[in-house]
Amino acid sequence: MGLRSLVALPVDKGGTVVRFTLQSTEEEERDAFITSAAYGISANQTLLLGLPYRIEPADEDRTGDLLVLYRHIVWRKDYLEGTDRLGLLLGTLLPSQSENDSAVQAGLVFTHFKNRNEIDGDLVYRFGNDDRRDSARYDLSWQYRLGPARRPAWGLAPELNSVLELNGRWQQDEEVVHQATVGLQWIHPRLVLEGGIVRDISNGDETLILLSTRLHF
Repeated sequence: MGLRSLVALPVDKGGTVVRFTLQSTEEEERDAFITSAAYGISANQTLLLGLPYRIEPADEDRTGDLLVLYRHIVWRKDYLEGTDRLGLLLGTLLPSQSENDSAVQAGLVFTHFKNRNEIDGDLVYRFGNDDRRDSARYDLSWQYRLGPARRPAWGLAPELNSVLELNGRWQQDEEVVHQATVGLQWIHPRLVLEGGIVRDISNGDETLILLSTRLHF
């Protein structure tokens, strides 16, 4: 999976992945800590959760809205060198503050994996309830396995991936913000360490630093 989105992450039936992400924006002195989780209901069904917590600026309303998504793989093709998958996304956004309104969200996610390359793409639209504005996002991620050049015939070895992404964020009555992300992933069967730099390419006035740890159970 890419750095900016959890929705393409494969999870076995009964398996759980927990992710802790720290995001820091120097220009606006805005830091956030995001806890995410994925649970495998079946081979084709996954429950995805996400909850942000704002570190800076410090005020009383630090806890963000709870993201809840259900992913159902509706088409897949597995072959010796990789796999292709198409999934539907459906869920909600539950406000942590009583004065905020909820949202319903739906989307698509596609993954193509072959040999040393993986491409993940997702598109999610949020329909705001009452006073919440509609919003949408897209993520297109290419991950390339830098090493090892060949996987071992038996067992799993640690891997190092490069990551290049194009991301977009939109909110009703505003223009789409396009972003570019570059990063690295060190992947172990039970632990993933990853990080990257996100640059706003719409107007070039914001840079985001992202550090993340994933635990697979």
